[in-house]
Amino acid sequence: MPSLIQKINTLISANIHALVDSALEQNSVKVMDEYIRQAARNLDALEDQAATVGGTVKTLKRKYDEFAAAAEKLDRDIDTLLMRGKTDLAGAAQAELNQKQQLAQEYYEQWQAQEQEYRRMLDAKLKLEAKLTTIKQEREHLKALLELVEAKEMTTKAIKSIDDLAGMGDDDVARLGEQIRTRLDREEARMEMASSNLKEQIDDAIGMTEIELQLEERRQRLGLGGESGEG
Repeated sequence: MPSLIQKINTLISANIHALVDSALEQNSVKVMDEYIRQAARNLDALEDQAATVGGTVKTLKRKYDEFAAAAEKLDRDIDTLLMRGKTDLAGAAQAELNQKQQLAQEYYEQWQAQEQEYRRMLDAKLKLEAKLTTIKQEREHLKALLELVEAKEMTTKAIKSIDDLAGMGDDDVARLGEQIRTRLDREEARMEMASSNLKEQIDDAIGMTEIELQLEERRQRLGLGGESGEG
């Protein structure tokens, strides 16, 4: 069974263009809704797991600090005992020092391993949140486009009915048919504009997301904390 991180990485690597194409083919945003549901569920699970690992990191670091401090004190005590000629006590202290240094090293290695896992989880969380935001935005854009297509289809059906009536020679009905055709032309133009801009909107959204992730990583590295605007 795939691990949580594997599931998260699969969601992060999802192709937005493929999702949009699939939604257009199905004439429905359901495929995008399913992605959003899966991403939200896995984000919740990742947050819970990251909290647990983060707690473990703190515990391991505290244990390492405790044993490292104890080892440092013992090291000084051994020198003092030797200077006072208490060789037996110095030998016992040295044995204890060796044990504490070993334990400190073990805690250090565990701490570092868990710290890497914790950072990996936080990085995956940021990336999936950014991807989810982009998908939600494109879902709304696509929904509006599909609604426009549906409106066009309804107008086309209305025009066909008007054409049938116009063939009877009713001038008023013919004028109404022309008005509907004019509105249809306008709606078709809008749909063409929306379709041509859709890819640019997706690319822009993805591009901004990447920039935001890079800036966030840079802030964390510089110890600047959360986002901050220009003063």
